Amino acid sequence: MLLMTTFDLSALSGRTVVVTGGNSGIGQSAGRALAAAGARVVLAVRTVENGREAAATMPGRVEVHRLDLADLASVREFATAFTEPIDVLINNAGVMIPPLSRTADGFELQFGTNHLGPFALTNLLLPRIRGRVVTVSSVGHRAGTIEFDDLDWRRRRYRAMAAYGQSKLANLLFTAELQRRLTESGSPVLATAAHPGLAATNLLSRQQTGLHRLADLLVRPFAQSAAAGALPMLYAATAELPGNSYVGPRGLLEWRGAPTLVGRSARARDTATAGRLWQVSEQLTGVTFPQRLLHAA
Repeated sequence: MLLMTTFDLSALSGRTVVVTGGNSGIGQSAGRALAAAGARVVLAVRTVENGREAAATMPGRVEVHRLDLADLASVREFATAFTEPIDVLINNAGVMIPPLSRTADGFELQFGTNHLGPFALTNLLLPRIRGRVVTVSSVGHRAGTIEFDDLDWRRRRYRAMAAYGQSKLANLLFTAELQRRLTESGSPVLATAAHPGLAATNLLSRQQTGLHRLADLLVRPFAQSAAAGALPMLYAATAELPGNSYVGPRGLLEWRGAPTLVGRSARARDTATAGRLWQVSEQLTGVTFPQRLLHAA
């Protein structure tokens, strides 16, 4: 595997970077690092007040805009309101192993928030994106399968971790198919993916169940900091990489360590599944790959 030992965010100085879920965890850490490097950082967050509190801890030019990925109307509102060119979009926001619940549009919460929301957002913004789309996945994608007959867990007994794995697998399949379409269209925009390994964030601890709190207590001693967990996405956003690259920590089980290119499951490399998932996602969201792209050849 290729180990990346240095990276330079200065290339993004003066550039516009949109970070979803930038009010906490690795998203906040990434936003702070990008702002310190001189980027114009747009925190796209569900709760504006929390976003403003996070922005107050960051140097430079940081803006806060409302975006709820669990509500396609909110996704469309953000994409309609934000009309300026975007150099990098970082699809970071997500949820992890909540009790069975649904988005405003009726989708299972993890599939809707972690995949369908970013899918719609990316395609709506794509005509204005001129650099890179980074989507955050997880080592949990290896346990995932795409159950096309029951994506929303309406007929099966709900298993939160399996649903999480499905959504994170969808992130990698989305990245692969997005890059294929970008290349086919002649666009220089790159689609990459990253995962933070085990990072000490509040993704688990903010859940209400005892199971979540116990899982957080077990994971935290082995976790790296949120700032370290943000490094793979920053590499994926800035390093000289081919499209469809996947970046994660280099340590044991990819839990922690310096960013490096990492492998993915056989299911995540299935081009037929990636194409089918894209078609289904278009049908579910009503959002399609744009016909015209910025700077397309």
